This record gives sequence, C-alpha cells and structure tokens, in this order.
Amino acid sequence: MKDFAALFTRIDESTKTSVKTAALADYFQTATPEDRLWTIALFTGRRPKRTITATRLREWAAEVAGLPDWLFEESYSIVGDLAETIALVLPPPTLQSDQTLTHWITTIKTLSTLDDDARKAGILAAWDSLPNTERFLFTKLLTGGFRIGVSAKLITRALAQATGQPEPELTHKLMGNWTPDTTTWAHLIEADDPTADLSRPYPFYLAYQLDGFDDLGAPGDWNAERKWDGIRGQLIIRGGEHHLWSRGEDLMTDRFPEFAQLKDYLPDGTVIDGEVLAFAHEVPLSFNALQKRIGRKTVPKKLLAEAPVILMAYDLLEHAGQDIRHHPLQDRRAALDGLVAQTPQAAPLRLSASVPFETWDDLRTARDQSRNLNAEGLMLKRRDSPYLSGRKRGDWWKWKIDPLTIDAVMIYAQAGHGRRANLFTDYTFAVRDGNDLVPFTKAYSGLTDAEFREITAWVRKNTLQRFGPVRQVPAQHVFEIAFEGIQASPRHKSGVALRFPRMLRWRRDKPVQEANTLDDLKELLATFG
Repeated sequence: MKDFAALFTRIDESTKTSVKTAALADYFQTATPEDRLWTIALFTGRRPKRTITATRLREWAAEVAGLPDWLFEESYSIVGDLAETIALVLPPPTLQSDQTLTHWITTIKTLSTLDDDARKAGILAAWDSLPNTERFLFTKLLTGGFRIGVSAKLITRALAQATGQPEPELTHKLMGNWTPDTTTWAHLIEADDPTADLSRPYPFYLAYQLDGFDDLGAPGDWNAERKWDGIRGQLIIRGGEHHLWSRGEDLMTDRFPEFAQLKDYLPDGTVIDGEVLAFAHEVPLSFNALQKRIGRKTVPKKLLAEAPVILMAYDLLEHAGQDIRHHPLQDRRAALDGLVAQTPQAAPLRLSASVPFETWDDLRTARDQSRNLNAEGLMLKRRDSPYLSGRKRGDWWKWKIDPLTIDAVMIYAQAGHGRRANLFTDYTFAVRDGNDLVPFTKAYSGLTDAEFREITAWVRKNTLQRFGPVRQVPAQHVFEIAFEGIQASPRHKSGVALRFPRMLRWRRDKPVQEANTLDDLKELLATFG
C-alpha cells in the first residue's frame, strides 16, 4: 500500500503527462503482479463496490476523532471530500502496516460480508494502522468512489515503457470484461494472444471537434455521415455468440436483446462499430426514447415495443475473423455495405448513409438539418484513413450543431471534489416563473479557474443558508446554460430535465429580471423534446 500511495502522490502532485507516465512505468516495474493488476483495474474504473455507507463512516470517524457530529460535518463541508476529511481528523495511527494494495482490497471485500459490529472493528483497525495518504486511499476504496485523473491512453503508454510491448497491442488487451478476480497479470498482460477472449472489443477511434475547413483540402477526399444521437457501440460476432460493448467499456448485450438475431445473419468473425439508436418507421427516435432503456439489465416487452433499437453501422473493424482496421475507410465501408445488404430488412441493422456534398458550403447546409433528423451534427472522415485507437487529430472530425441555450439564475452552490474541493464549483440554476424562481438543472463545468475562485469568494461572503455541504445564495448572478437536449421529467419541479448541461458563460451583463422563464423552457420542450 505504501508503494501505491507513493504512486498516487506522484500523479496527484503533477499536471504533466510525462511525470505521470514515468511514475506509472516505475511502479509497473517494481510492484507485485497482483498490485499491478489491481492498479490498472482501479485506474480504468474497475474498482470494488461500496462496502459501507457514508453515514456510518462519518459516525465512526467522528467517534474515533472525539468530535461532535456538527464539527465533523462543518469540517466535511469545508474539505469537500469525505475520505480526505476522515484522513485529516483521525488521530495518528498507533500501529504500523506494510501490507500490499491487494491485501487491503481483499480486506475491503471481506468486510462487505460481515455484520455491522465486525465491519466497524475491521475499519477502525485499518485506520489505526495506516498513515494519512494510505488511510485516505483505503477509505476511498471503501466508499467505491476512488477516481484519479489518469486516462486509459496514459496507462497503456506507461505499460509499453515498462513491458516493451507496443501500445496498440496493450490497448487491445485492456479492453473487455475482465477484473482482477477473473484474470492474472500474466494472462492479461504477458500472454501472447490478445484475442483469446472472444468477447473483447477493439479500442474505439474518437474524433476531434471541427473548427474550420482550412486544413482539410479537397472535399472529395472526405466522407460525411450523420452524427447520430445514441450510444456508441461495438457489435462482436465471434465463436457463435454476440456481444455489445459501449464506448465506455460497458457490456450492454443483455440490455438490447434485439441484437441476438444478428448472429444468424452476420458471419463469424465480424466486428462492427456503430450507434445504438431508438428507431421506428425507418427514422431515428429522440435520445429520450433510448434513455428509457439505459441502465436496465432486463427489458420488459412493453418497453421493447415502445423503444425498439437498431445498430446504425459506421465502420467494419473485423471481417471474416481478420483485423482490417489498417485498411482504408472506403474499403472497410464497402465491405460493411455488403454485410448490411445481406441482412433482412427486419433485422436491427442499418448502414449509416453517406451525406452527399461537393463543396464545404453544401456540408454546412447538411449540418443545419441535423436537429430535425434527431442527429447531433456530422462526422467527417478521410476516405483513405485507417481505424486508429483513441482520439487522434487529422483524419476524423465531428462537427456538432450548436447547443441549445438558456439564461438561468444561480441559487445554490456546493464545493467540488479533488483539486476543486476548496472551491464552490457545483451550482443549481433556476428560471423565472412570475415572481418565483424554479430550479431546473445543475452544472459544474464550463468556467475558468479564475471565475470559479471569484464565485467561491462571493459565495462565502453571501451565504444565506446552509444545507449540509450546499449553500443557498442570493439570486444575483445569471449564467448562460448550454445543453444538448431537453425532455419532460415529473421528478423535477420545473417538469423538464436537460441533457449534458454546462455553463457556457457568466452573463455579468444581464440582470436577473432578464433571465429566461419557465415558459421559455416549456417552449423549448415543445420544440425539441
């Protein structure tokens, strides 16, 4: 655990990618195989589930620290992170421990099987044997909330330095539904066959936002298609079975049973990249229809009928069992067209059609039609481009339509997490409804660090009431809120919910009386919901 804590500190103290990569590479060369595997798992989101509630942890930490509950809560509201608060208020440990990261994760999993008294005794004993940083990490793992600012790309780069293996090969190995409980370091990283797991997807190729056409050259070198508003997914047909993976490496096979029939129509050794869309009468439905099925492990017949889905196919990555990602896009698309054409019309598979254009002005006109087609914009891909891994600049671009916007009033503020734990960065916004203000969304991104610091100072001076970590503030500041979609929501007082809300800018020029109204929200709902 000491080595893991040292790695965490090196990464947390630097914003330089080179420093983080070097720290990880050093760790992968010296840590035990079990700890290396758990570190990869934790850094790629495969963390243990929550063992204990935050309420219990607060109670036990306040008891050990000899603090009244109100003082612990005040400390928590200032620090902004429960694990960090606990690590700071507990007395120094009276015992010493030299156990590994794997030991402590095993302990955490064992604690989840114990009764409350035994669980408390185990957690208090751990706190009493771990110094500050290790205690913080242990508590983070207890809550299931461990996160760190390390990308999968950085992990594979560090592994490449530590093992001498090519990055693309390592990226492929880390994909899939593995956990440290189901594999070993030797099998996952050192084994020669990265395709041993027939369900394993390829790393997704991601595009950059297009800002202009100056460096793109001739329009004829590019293929354009709609950027459909669904869930990016990879359909895999191997070994007589099918698997569906999201871009976030979430196995979605059971959530979309419609795709099981595709293994009867597509040849073994087929991997298709595309978009899962709610789809009826040969047109895509809004994302709101698809959202009803997100998060469900099983789907009732009624919902299958209300929100049927298809895979809108973008690209072909594996053909007849062969990895063809290095082939030009135009050749991959031709092969994909042939596969889709062989499936019956009733099958849940369509080819994402190319958008014809001869000039960049033609493309602008096509982009302007996106929202009416329930699309987010356009994708622009060089016809001779290979299918790469991760976000690469040059061959693939996304050109999204402008977001919907509304001017709203900040009425509540809450401290952020991590490096923003001492800043008020999470805000609740309201729109006007006569003389009242009706809350309708939260947002926590879009402003500069300087703006967050300025607002934090204002919040501290102007707090009206406190509700735990949340502070009510005077309705004085207007912000332009951008969002990608709007839908009806009976759970919200306003009756609406936004998709991907964020702060576009702080409207210092606009008084509260000129902020948008609830009627404006409802008009947007009627138009775009």
